[in-house]
Order: sequence, then structure tokens, then C-alpha cells
Amino acid sequence: MPELPEVEAAMQLLRRRAKGRTITKVQLLHPSLKRRVRPAALRALVGARIVRVERRGKHQLLHLDDGRIVHVHFRMNGDWEHGKSDAPLPRFARAVIDFDGGTRLALVDSRALGTLDVHPAGMELALGLGPDAADRGWTAEALGRALATRRGPVKPALLDQKLVAGLGNIYAAESLWRARISPTQRADSLSDKQVRALRSAIGAVITRATGSRYTDDDTVNLDVYDREGLPCRRCGTSIERITQAGRSTYFCPHCQVTREP
Repeated sequence: MPELPEVEAAMQLLRRRAKGRTITKVQLLHPSLKRRVRPAALRALVGARIVRVERRGKHQLLHLDDGRIVHVHFRMNGDWEHGKSDAPLPRFARAVIDFDGGTRLALVDSRALGTLDVHPAGMELALGLGPDAADRGWTAEALGRALATRRGPVKPALLDQKLVAGLGNIYAAESLWRARISPTQRADSLSDKQVRALRSAIGAVITRATGSRYTDDDTVNLDVYDREGLPCRRCGTSIERITQAGRSTYFCPHCQVTREP
């Protein structure tokens, strides 16, 4: 599943291949996307130039020269594929944006859960996102204040995009392992020391992963996620898996124990 590092890698592709280019054609190939954008709005994209690309959490915003915004969200496993306009489309292409110069970007999504919307100029996007996980200005103090209002386990709290944007199931587990915090510990019970360790761990995990395409990329070496039964890289104890809020959580029962604040 794409999380902040994977979406940031996609944004780097957009900055190289789409920024400054003029749109010559847009095709929505999947019925779910066709229902989201009126044909007239789609046709009106022709001739617009992409002047800026922006990431907000896991959301991608392509800003056009007239103020409109093309808003893309990968959801489960979307990605961009760049190529020549006359080349065969990828198998799971769901949308295609053609540019001047004969190139295109295809939104590839095998599960067809990704979204694409066109917002009119001047519209305020209310995405309901908290601070970005990669924002260096996001402090441990701010994280601590947000966690202090949550009485449930810390791992599901970290998945709430209103608390922190861009962090998902994989990197939340990785961050908690690095900070030596149990995923079942109540969010509002973390000590100041634990919060500082968690903020530092989130930054380290995001930085290490950014630039990869997906978490099974050879450039990413996960410490705990999807390693049930394998030895902890830190202490050798077998990694365990539990379910929290319908999601798998991986942790080391020796390194990550609930501690008193």
C-alpha cells in the first residue's frame, strides 16, 4: 500500500515528467473514475499547463495555470507509469494524461480503488489532514498534544490522518518498533520521553523509505512489518502479529512493552 514515502516517490516522477507540460488529452478508463468527473470538465483540461505539483499527506495535487487542481489519491496500490503516447497502455491503466511532446502518464491501479477529481479554481480543499509526517517543523510537543486526547492504543491513533498525515499501517509499525513502544499502549499514556522517541523514529523511518517505489522494493529493508515469526533485528525475539482496528500490527514482545509514563 502506498504510504508517504511511496507517494513522495510518485511526486518526484510527476515533477520530472508533468511539471511545466501542457495537457493534450485526458482519458478515464475505469467506470469508477468516469463517475467522478463530468465529461465537460475532462475536455476542459486540454490546453491547461501543469505549473506545480504538491503532496498533502498521501494526496497528490496537480495545480494548473488557471487555478484548477487535478487531485489524485492512490488508495491501495496505485502508481504512475511514464511513456510515449503511442505506446501500448499498461494492463491496469485506469486514467491517462497525454502531454505535448508525445509523452503520457498512466495511472495504474490493479484494484481500481484510486481516485481522480478535478477541482475548480479558487476552491478550498478541505482534506481534513493533520501535520505532515515528513514536516521537520512538526515537533514532539505537537505530537504529544495530539496523542494526549486519544484514549485508545497508540498504533491505530497513528493511522488517523487527522493526527498525522501520510503515515500508514506499515510505517506506523516500523516507527513504534524503532521507538520501543508497544502498539497496544494507550496513546494518552506515553511519557514525554516516549513521545520524543516516537517523533524521532517517525522521521527516521520516513527518511529511510523515501525514494523507493513500494515497500517491497529492494531499497527498503523493513524491521518489523510482515516479519511474523522471524527474529527481531534488535534482540532476536520472534516477531508477533496482532489485529488492531482491522489491520495487522507487527511488533517485538520483548523490545516493545507497555511502560509506565
